Amino acid sequence: MLFRRQDRKAPPRGTVESIELMLDGEPLAVTVRRHPKAQRLTLRVRAVARDVTLTAPPHVPLSAARNFVERHREWVRVRLVRLPEMVPFEAGAIVPVRGEPHLIVHRPDDRGTVWAAPAQGGMPALCVAGEAPHVARRVRDHLKREARAELVAAVRRHAAALKVEVGRITLRDTASRWGSCSARGDLSFSWRLIMAPPFVLDYLAAHEVAHRLEMNHGPRYWRLVESIFPRRAEAEAWLRHNGAGLHRYG
Repeated sequence: MLFRRQDRKAPPRGTVESIELMLDGEPLAVTVRRHPKAQRLTLRVRAVARDVTLTAPPHVPLSAARNFVERHREWVRVRLVRLPEMVPFEAGAIVPVRGEPHLIVHRPDDRGTVWAAPAQGGMPALCVAGEAPHVARRVRDHLKREARAELVAAVRRHAAALKVEVGRITLRDTASRWGSCSARGDLSFSWRLIMAPPFVLDYLAAHEVAHRLEMNHGPRYWRLVESIFPRRAEAEAWLRHNGAGLHRYG
């Protein structure tokens, strides 16, 4: 649906607009994002944030945007229903570690924090000591430690292969990107990569290290990446199909 520019002022910069949509008797806030280059109204259900956004040209009236959302009520409902169920870090939950499912087992009387151990049925376990309210935090801290160790090792290996130096390595919980490289050579990664198969984490390390020589995604850059990580296509395909699902855990 296209709209011509209309005689109304765009909302002031920084204004947050939203539309209330009733779904199955419950109100749902649809965030309206004004984009100067948008030529039409576009609805999006984000799997990571589990929210609904509407991108709109600056001069489309909010009333027209509201009518658009109302007409697509069923579309929104179906896609929200299809979102994968969230999996908290709690006893009995199954979470991936290095691409393999692990059962979280609470062992309140044991000493220690979190450790891997065999479990019934052959599935490996993440055993968590301490009181129940601390299970989620301990699992998350354990995964972050594991992610840091794996990423630091991978970054050092790829940096040595390309004969470059890197700066600080930080871990975050970002929804929009898996990694980044600053102009100073500082690297940042999502700690959730520890839940992906090891070759995916290794690819992201190679991807960011290669930016130390090419701060772009041109042909020379991709040749550098593939020279130190030939499985690029396989890793990117895995992220396309499974990456968003990593955000449902914890």
